[in-house]
Amino acid sequence: MTVYLHEEDLPAGVLGDGPLAVDTETMGLITPRDRLCLVQISDGRGDEHLVRFGPGSSYDAPNLKAVLADPGRVKLYHFARFDLAAIEHYLGVEASPVFCTKIASKLVRTYTDRHGLKDLVRELLGKEISKQQQSSDWGGTVLSDAQQEYAASDVRYLHAMHEILTERLAREHRTAAAEAAFAYLPHRARLDLLGWSDKDIFSHES
Repeated sequence: MTVYLHEEDLPAGVLGDGPLAVDTETMGLITPRDRLCLVQISDGRGDEHLVRFGPGSSYDAPNLKAVLADPGRVKLYHFARFDLAAIEHYLGVEASPVFCTKIASKLVRTYTDRHGLKDLVRELLGKEISKQQQSSDWGGTVLSDAQQEYAASDVRYLHAMHEILTERLAREHRTAAAEAAFAYLPHRARLDLLGWSDKDIFSHES
């Protein structure tokens, strides 16, 4: 298991076939203001690739964009809504089709209100991950070993959780509901970018 750090694009040919685990790190939670600093990606075979974008980046990353936009490859996320918005705003591609472990968890783990990545990894896989670097400065010129390990851990377990959650969705007869929610996520991300991030347009409330 190796963590690879790349600058400004993903090298060609480093990923195998099949679903891709994807995550992002930004300077904050307001996507148009807080720039995209890092995209993490893994094919589930044991290595994680981190693509770092520096200040003033043109985000001209043809190899990364090609795999993210590939309609034949499912992208696995935890809280896809945020990552989809960041990727579309900065890289200009829709990184779908989508499987979101957070949404899947909410649909099948109705016995708990703990749907964070750390909670899921602990329950489903019996492993512990650290979230200490979650709020660190991702825009610096150097990423520490701790930051790189944190970023890699965000995609390291998504394939295994995808398999478990897919089985549970089928068991509880909620696969169709999950797939409909996943298909809607790129549109939900665009609403966030358009300014409706804190509004439920389907609500009766004004």
